[in-house]
Amino acid sequence: MARLAADREVLWVNSIGLRRPRLNAGDARRLVRKVASMFRKGEATTALTPPEGISVASAKAVSWPGSRLARRINRRTIPASLKPFTDRFAPDRPIFWTSLPSAVDVIGQFNEAVVIYYAGDDFEGLAGVDHKPVGEMERELADRADLIIAASSTLAAKFPQAKTVILPHGCDLERFGTPVPRAPDLPSDRPVAGFYGSLADWLDYDLLRDAAVGCPEWDFVFIGNVSTDLRKLSRLTALPNVRLLGPRPHEALPSYVQHWQASLLPFVDNAQIRACNPLKLREYLAAGTPVISTAFPALSPYRDHVRTVATASELTVALRAALSDLPPTRAARQASVADESWDARAQDLKRLIDRAAA
Repeated sequence: MARLAADREVLWVNSIGLRRPRLNAGDARRLVRKVASMFRKGEATTALTPPEGISVASAKAVSWPGSRLARRINRRTIPASLKPFTDRFAPDRPIFWTSLPSAVDVIGQFNEAVVIYYAGDDFEGLAGVDHKPVGEMERELADRADLIIAASSTLAAKFPQAKTVILPHGCDLERFGTPVPRAPDLPSDRPVAGFYGSLADWLDYDLLRDAAVGCPEWDFVFIGNVSTDLRKLSRLTALPNVRLLGPRPHEALPSYVQHWQASLLPFVDNAQIRACNPLKLREYLAAGTPVISTAFPALSPYRDHVRTVATASELTVALRAALSDLPPTRAARQASVADESWDARAQDLKRLIDRAAA
């Protein structure tokens, strides 16, 4: 979007939730705050500082998939709260782009010229989502969209082929490929196997634990927020060679990934992972370090540059082989994503948008 904003105005609307409130104190407090914000005057603004050319807003909405009342409320409150921003687009008819099925409720409210659905996740398999009502909204959105852009072939297969195009993620090649100093909190006296991203239910914690036990000479480092049951994670984090560093800014990640000895993609095999096309795979390759992954469909174009494993013993063997990595192999990994910059993806996207809006 930052690249699209170079020659057009972009309004980025922050996520509308895809999970109904549960009967617990935490969700009750969030619901009260959400309802209170609906009656608060003023623009639906955010404290974030966006890239040049992009305005960012948080729309006033009720996050309750499957509720007809919530959908009726959202049809009124979302356009009204965004009006101070959308008035700036007049008299131009905007392009309506959404990556969330919940946005289907406001199609037609902005005099849009074209509706684009960017399908980046399998919402019917995504953890933390109310699958049935969100799936129904997604099918409705797919019917009403003029163009569907899917991040993977597995996702694309869900939608009408006549209006669906596959556009994988890009990569900030300069950021991840340009050498930077080592992060000061990255262990330096032993080999490091690293992962960054959400520590969620889609990681194979049993595989990681068994590998960490089998490789006591390695440190296993994880960067990111914890969004899984701590009991599931505790068997791994109890090991002396496992470290959770917490989240880090995106721009800081090269100082980790360029300097550890192996980059990990330790996923479970489920519907969500079979549909995913993780951005970090390209970032790992752009950094040049050895990549070790469990198998999933989007890995296919890069199999010559990624070591795939299914068991802890295979992961152990792959880690020890990574210590013998050579510069030409590192260069080949970087070359495998040389044509997949965000600039190249943005040019592809501009062509698709212009064609759909014609």
